[in-house]
Amino acid sequence: MSEQTSKAAGAEKPVLTVFTDTPAATGAARSGRRLGRVAAMVALPALLLAGGGYFWITGGRYEETENANLRQAKVSIASELSGRVVRSDVADNGSVTAGTVLFAIDPEPYRIALAQADAALATARIGVEQLRSAYNQALVQEKMNASEVDYLRSEVERGSDLAGKGISSKSALDDLRHDLAKAEDAHAASVQGLASALAALGGDPDVAADDHPSVKAALAARDKAAYALGQTTVRAPADGVVSQAASFKVGQFVAAGAPVFSLIETGDSWVEANFKETQLARMRVGQPAEIVLDTYPDAPLKATVVGIGAGTGAEFSLLPAQNATGNWVKVTQRIPVRLKVDGGAAGLPMRTGMSATVTVDTGPGEGWPGLLGSAFAGE
Repeated sequence: MSEQTSKAAGAEKPVLTVFTDTPAATGAARSGRRLGRVAAMVALPALLLAGGGYFWITGGRYEETENANLRQAKVSIASELSGRVVRSDVADNGSVTAGTVLFAIDPEPYRIALAQADAALATARIGVEQLRSAYNQALVQEKMNASEVDYLRSEVERGSDLAGKGISSKSALDDLRHDLAKAEDAHAASVQGLASALAALGGDPDVAADDHPSVKAALAARDKAAYALGQTTVRAPADGVVSQAASFKVGQFVAAGAPVFSLIETGDSWVEANFKETQLARMRVGQPAEIVLDTYPDAPLKATVVGIGAGTGAEFSLLPAQNATGNWVKVTQRIPVRLKVDGGAAGLPMRTGMSATVTVDTGPGEGWPGLLGSAFAGE
């Protein structure tokens, strides 16, 4: 509806036009606002219900802790021998590969010891040949004495016959008997000598020289000397980084078994996470996990639970806590969980002791299976 007003006073006046809404337009606007309010009232509870349902379904599935550190095997490097360092190829915090020469001690004393062992081995082999010769001599001597005994026995029998016929004197028979007794004693001694010579050869007159006990002992001594000479060069047992070697220099005297520096094995890395005891109810070996190192927050690593500690950290401390007191306060304990990084560290420089955040996927919680199980159980 519109109203026009005009006045004729010699000049034309502006015309004011007023528009008013129709009843149909007003009703449509009110209906749209009503539908919006209804949609908002329905959507908000639906979102809350969906969010709550999700957290209820997945509740307790992921266990997380920031009490975790990266660990790498640390090997104390030491020489098996005592000596003065004549070569050093190590640098503090330098990378090495397995088999790389780290340092060497003066090999000359051990080279001399090896030469002495070689000489002793040759002497032992000569000794075996001498024993074999002595055995052969004892064997010949025993045969000679046995032959002499047989001869004198026949002479004694002949002399007895002659003495019985009065052809030979009784004194001659006594001399023959005396000679036989001496020959029998000599034969007995030669038998003992032969047994001794055979025993010296280990009971086998045809034994090979290197199978004789004395030669075996000399061979063992020679091998030991050769091994010692080889140990004058110390090599890296694995890939890693040399640590605490800043003061290790050529000319330094090292004692056998005394650590001189450390090697951090970069090829053996794991994470040790200390979870609260209340977080371990559903945690099992083999479950997947995610590790985020504080150094590389944008590079999460996949991992697997490979071990759960046999006890809390307090149980393995030097002085375990004694709770049999009246002022005992319950404290939630932590148990170490070991995780292995899957597929390496994607080329990231890893350093032992790095802090990490660990999240373990323990599998669905109550979830729909639990809900359905509870429902069926209620039936």
